[in-house]
Amino acid sequence: MHEIASIIVVLFGIYLLVAAYLYLYQRRLLYHPVAIDPVFSAEEINIDNNGTRLHGWILNPGKSGAVIYFGGNSEMITHRQAYFEDVFNDYSVYLINYRGYGNSQGNPSERGLFSDALAIYDQLIKRHDSIIAYGRSLGSGVAVYLAASRRLDKLILLTPYDSIVEVGQKLYPLFPVRYLIKDRFDSASRAGDIEIPVLIASAENDREIELPHTLTLKQSFNRARVEYQVIAGAAHNDVIDFPDYRATVEKFISDEQPRTGGS
Repeated sequence: MHEIASIIVVLFGIYLLVAAYLYLYQRRLLYHPVAIDPVFSAEEINIDNNGTRLHGWILNPGKSGAVIYFGGNSEMITHRQAYFEDVFNDYSVYLINYRGYGNSQGNPSERGLFSDALAIYDQLIKRHDSIIAYGRSLGSGVAVYLAASRRLDKLILLTPYDSIVEVGQKLYPLFPVRYLIKDRFDSASRAGDIEIPVLIASAENDREIELPHTLTLKQSFNRARVEYQVIAGAAHNDVIDFPDYRATVEKFISDEQPRTGGS
């Protein structure tokens, strides 16, 4: 019995150590800042948010409509240049690094990213007649927050989730993630405040944001017209390159008619 008790104590100690690690280093697990591509060239933009400088680029400058892209947690957003210049050739596209990413100052956090999204919007709406928010993976939570907080034309979400809490709980089922996590990115709770047209796309073979998380989010848009598509054969990181997805996005941004909900 003494040996069994000792084993239980050791296992419990290991459990507590892992839980402490998840709590203390959770932002290192969630955010993976990347440097800028030294050979990338485009018109640059700097936006100040209460003393924190955010750096990025403008593709197709001078258009009346704009797209703000919020990328994944480890994405070099400039790698999407050809896609955005082509698909959104009638829009100015803003690729602005999260705080702590590229040449943007600060350290990433949910509160910081949300605040930055509002600052970016508030500056860009002075230049453009309309704005589309486009969020991929982690960035879908930022895009949903912006859509619930400001007036947008449309919302595009690629491989989005219901909340980081639910994704994390599925990833670490033995730990009380709901009570440990700081940056919750609870998109499902905000979706009901959004009334603009929404395009949601999932990757059939996504192993990072599994379909149930996206479907929960989709069902939370109870006031918006939602178009939903699963891209066959696609994985989390290559779905944006599939012709079917590209065609869906092109139709969505060009369609001025009221949209019906997808399934």
